[in-house]
Amino acid sequence: MKNKCIPMGNGFLFAYVTAITVLGIVPTAAAQEAAMWGFTPDRNLVSDEKDLPTKWDPATGENIKWKETLGSQTYAGPVIMGGKIFMGTNNQGLRNPKLTGDRGVVMAFREADGRFLWQSTHTKLAAGRVNDWPWQGVCSTPYVEGDRLYYISNRCEVVCVDTEGFRDGENDGPFKAEADTSDIDADIIWKLDMMAELDVFPHNLATCSPVGAGDLLFVVTSNGVDEGHFHIPAPFAPSFIAINTKTGEVVWEKDFPGENILHGQWSNPAYGVIDGKPQVIFPGGDGWIYALEPETGELIWKFDCNPKDSVWELGGRGTRNNIIATPVVYDNKVFIGVGQDPEHGEGIGHLWAIDATGKGDVTESGTVWHFGGQDFNRTMSTVAIHDGLLYAADMSGFVYCLDVKTGKSHWKYDTLAAIWGSPFVADGKVYIGDEDGDVAVLKVGKKLELLYEVNMGSAVYTTPVAKDGVLYIGGRNTLFAIETETSFD
Repeated sequence: MKNKCIPMGNGFLFAYVTAITVLGIVPTAAAQEAAMWGFTPDRNLVSDEKDLPTKWDPATGENIKWKETLGSQTYAGPVIMGGKIFMGTNNQGLRNPKLTGDRGVVMAFREADGRFLWQSTHTKLAAGRVNDWPWQGVCSTPYVEGDRLYYISNRCEVVCVDTEGFRDGENDGPFKAEADTSDIDADIIWKLDMMAELDVFPHNLATCSPVGAGDLLFVVTSNGVDEGHFHIPAPFAPSFIAINTKTGEVVWEKDFPGENILHGQWSNPAYGVIDGKPQVIFPGGDGWIYALEPETGELIWKFDCNPKDSVWELGGRGTRNNIIATPVVYDNKVFIGVGQDPEHGEGIGHLWAIDATGKGDVTESGTVWHFGGQDFNRTMSTVAIHDGLLYAADMSGFVYCLDVKTGKSHWKYDTLAAIWGSPFVADGKVYIGDEDGDVAVLKVGKKLELLYEVNMGSAVYTTPVAKDGVLYIGGRNTLFAIETETSFD
């Protein structure tokens, strides 16, 4: 396996969303627009965008509006907000000659033409790959609300920056002595160092794509095992935290799964309203899903996403899996698949529909349906639910269409390459990228129909997104903006 980073979407990805409030994801006049991985806090990868392209060709420029160079490895983003596109990448697409070497980077581009605007960079942790795997960059897709952007750096920091950088001529944060305040550098508002302040020990990399609700930001800390994979250096350090978005102060923290962490914790939280009451969903490093009361962190319910006879073994040889995909909240249910670090290879996976209205341990009572065993493989991908159908993908390269109420399979499509990203549904199409760099366009519905397939020139580890009729695809080293009937000059 060439790359270590566990993708955030795990695919990693992102887009444009309506405003939310802490008690209900309800747009109000006072609320600000927000953007994030999964488009909305419930993380359902579906958009109402129309007139999106079905066909394009990076080799000839057909329907390519613009393209822009990223680093050499890209797993996070794009997320679109306020006329800007934000991407997590590494520093091998060097933008600032003063900031060289291996760094995690978040880049900002102008939505209209792809012009590079500014970047936020972070040097590597001294311990090396046990905490901060080389050349993986920033694998956190930002949460953006108003003019504030929140992400997790490769140094296991929760970082808040001004979306304008220094291009607005102001230093808005307390970091008045920042080394470089040119208009291509980030304006940091606050940082929370989870290793120094919370004793978190990230395994391989901190990757969470956070979600917000009101004044709270929810973060999976990536606390995990040591380099030998036997010992958990900080079992009672928090695995899940809520942070005040204005100050960066921790509001509450949870240490479960504690001593039951299997490997690393590379997933993302979701937020939704179940029977009129909000829940924040934490995918734990023990393979359990935990639903919490957002303001207090009080446990509402939990669910074991592996069969009771499953066994964890080092190197992925066992039958018990982590949760790397992001949970999706839909129709008072939570939908989630399980998998492992891609270096562990293929294996049997499971996809669950969970009744989110229960209390306590709902592993048996909360199972609406289960798709897995020999029918579904390990997955890092998040599902998309639209018009009674659920679209899922697994790491073995298969895309599935299931009935959302029953889990019945309608079709399976083989991309012939590993899938790290997730299916994106919009405009009657399902877009999905793979490790060979191909993007397939499938028709939505109960009948399998491949509309188009094209190679992007490098691996596609992210998930496509769209805004205002333009499709955005982040390849391993290039960001593409694609629209119907245009050409790249």
